[in-house]
This record gives sequence, structure tokens and C-alpha cells, in this order.
Amino acid sequence: MQNGKQILNLAASFHAQEEGWDHQHKMPAVPEPGSLEPRHEILKRNASRFAPGKQAELLRPRPFEIREVEPRDPMAPEKASDSNQMWVRMEAARDAGPELQHILLAYVSDFGLLGSSMRPHGLTFHNPEAMTASLDHAMWFHAPVELQNWHLYSMDAPFTGNARGFNRGSIYTESGELVASVAQEGLLRPLRR
Repeated sequence: MQNGKQILNLAASFHAQEEGWDHQHKMPAVPEPGSLEPRHEILKRNASRFAPGKQAELLRPRPFEIREVEPRDPMAPEKASDSNQMWVRMEAARDAGPELQHILLAYVSDFGLLGSSMRPHGLTFHNPEAMTASLDHAMWFHAPVELQNWHLYSMDAPFTGNARGFNRGSIYTESGELVASVAQEGLLRPLRR
């Protein structure tokens, strides 16, 4: 509840591990995380281009380390493919139990996902041209997670229209095991001046 109104409906189901058939899509071939510039360095380099009130938000320490495969200029992004990949890890997750690891991955699953819908339109969350919000977010866990290690979050947006963007994501371990899948519908409304 927020301001007396319901803003979240949550349904969760659980499944005990059991034997069955296995297959998965291969992890996309992307550069290794060590070859990519950390997101916090990109934000630091661009902070002076933002209003002073926004600079502190961009420069604050982050618990997650993120390396975008194809980072875009946050203030003047070019139009790009809806395909969007980033490496993510959280050193502080070391020694966390399996439930907390899944909770942290669920939190991470919202990073950049709606941004996939924005890429073909030359938008980022820093553009004042769009109102954005996550509307529906679903997640399926396929395997245990160790988020202190690198995970590739591979996302795309097969549809954007009617002020909405539909986004999907697959989260892989560095060795290529698919550990989670995500789907999200987000608000992507042009702001009227």
C-alpha cells in the first residue's frame, strides 16, 4: 500500500528440486566483463553533464557492480537495437543463503530491463521526454544463484506501443548456465510539454 492505495500484487509459487529433462538456450556471445568499463565509471565521467541535484545520485556508491556490453550516452543516446546485455555481480552477496541470493537477483532483474524498450527510440531514463514505470514483473528461478560471481543479464523488447514496452530477460552464470528468466511490461509514455 502507498498513500492508502494498493500498488503491488504478489503471487509466489515454490517447487522442490526433482529430476527431469533439461535444455536451455545458449548464452549470447558477448565480451567478458573484465574487458568492459564499469557503469559507475561511465556515470562518474558523465556526472558534470547533469543538474547538480542529480549528480549526487549518479555518484553514490552502489552495491552491485555492472558492466554494460553496449553502453550508450546517458544524455544523448543514439537509437539502438532493443537487445541489451550487461554483466552484474555483488561481492557482498558472498556467503548469503540461497533465499537471499534469489531475493538479490530479483532486485537486480529490474535493472535495465525497461531500458530495452527505450533503446530503439533513442531514450534513456535520464531523458526528460518519457515517463517510465514498471507495471508487471514476473520472474522464474531455474537454478541456485551465487551473485558474488558475474552473471550475464541478456534482455530484449520484442514490442513497444500504446505507451507500453514488453521486455524479456535471461540471466546466465559466467559459465553459461541459465539461472533465471524475466518478463516485464513497463510504462513508456511520451511527456507532453
